[in-house]
This record gives sequence, structure tokens and C-alpha cells, in this order.
Amino acid sequence: MGGEPILCLNIVGFPNCLPIEILSEILKGSASKVKEAGAIVIGGHSIQDNEPKFGLSVTGRVHLKDVYKNYGAKIGDKLILTKKLGVGSIITAIKGEFCSKEAYDEGVKYMTTLNKYAYEASKGIKINACTDITGFSLMGHGYEMASGSKVSLHFDMNKIPIIKESIEYVKDGFIPEGTYSNKRYLEGKFYCECEEYLQDILFEPQTSGGLLFSVPEGELEKFKRNLKDKDVEFEVVGEVKELVDKYIYVK
Repeated sequence: MGGEPILCLNIVGFPNCLPIEILSEILKGSASKVKEAGAIVIGGHSIQDNEPKFGLSVTGRVHLKDVYKNYGAKIGDKLILTKKLGVGSIITAIKGEFCSKEAYDEGVKYMTTLNKYAYEASKGIKINACTDITGFSLMGHGYEMASGSKVSLHFDMNKIPIIKESIEYVKDGFIPEGTYSNKRYLEGKFYCECEEYLQDILFEPQTSGGLLFSVPEGELEKFKRNLKDKDVEFEVVGEVKELVDKYIYVK
């Protein structure tokens, strides 16, 4: 939303049957990313829990005129996505002890890459709408943007970046459960002209996914230069068109 984090609190649930060193590594990893984000950890709260859980409560700031909304996309805007899809199926393959080291490393790379750098590249650019791609998938969060803006998002399937190994994992049945609920929610609201395994990737939940920007065409080249200067991976994955029947089209 254009906010900058300032203060963070750790929120921890941890079982007493696991070595405390595991929790120590979790906290160290979190602290390093908080520092990279430009914020500080000032404390937190922990409880004993049967299942390990960890998160952060974050306080930040943003000027009202600088808030990025997940609606407001305009007809003619170009759509830019800043991370590859496929993390959901890789996590599922990890749980099934089927994941290769290469896929594991690539999944971790995207999950540990902050969206901070894509946001910094967007400063000075007219951003009509922006959303992160997380649990509701590219299709679900795209639908939020499209319905709130009263437009249709048209994605080019050949332009959508996907982690290569995740395609094979989906074909082998390593599909996150959330994929199916995301599909059910959007039933009748989208048109997808692609094979089912690709559709599953479009609907799978993403952990720490990228940002989807809706940017005026006249701002596109400048934004692309900014993203390259920040070493941010990105693809121009589609455009915004007049709302006709469906909110999302994938061809």
C-alpha cells in the first residue's frame, strides 16, 4: 500500500518438544529481514503451542496521498508482476519430501526477497492500482483489483513467469488445498484458455508472492528502467480492458 515499516513485534507459538535452537534460527532470520526492510524489532510475545507459528505485528507509516490502493486500474494500463508463480506447489512438494534442491533453493529465494525493492522502483511512477499476490493467488488478487476497478484484467499466459519445477510438481499432484477454494470462489468470474495444470498454478496460494502493478502505458518504460536499476525481476503480463462479461481473462 506504499507504507514503510518502522516497528515490529515478534508473535511466536512454539512447542516444548522441539529444540529451542530452531526458534533461535527463526528469530535470527526474521531479524535480518526486518533490518533489511529498514525497521527494528522492539519485542514480542510467545506462547507454548503444539504447532510452530511465527509472525510479525508491524507498525508503519504512509502519507494519505501516497497510499497504493488495490483498485483504481484504468483501461489501457499495463500489468506488471514482480515474482514468479509456483511457490505453493514447491512448498507442497517439500512437505511430501519430493522437492529437488534446485526447486527448494529457487522457492526460498522468492519467499525471502522483499517487495521493498519493487516498491522503491515505483516511487515517482503513477501507480493506478497495486496488490500483493499471496493466499488468494494471482487470479484471486487480480479479481479484487478488477472488480474494485470495474474493469477486466487480460493476462497473456505466455508472459506469466512460473518456476519451472513447479509445473512438474503440479502435474504430479502436488497442489495446495487452497487452490481449489480459490477456484470455487471465482467460478463464473473468469475465462482461462490454458491447460488445467497451468490454471492450477494461476490459482495456487503464494507465500510471500510478488506485486501486481497497474500502470499507465506512458509510465511503463520509466518503471521498467527503475525496476532494472533495483535488480527486480518482473514481466509485463497483460493489460487492463473494458469490463465485458468476465473480470479475468487468460489466453
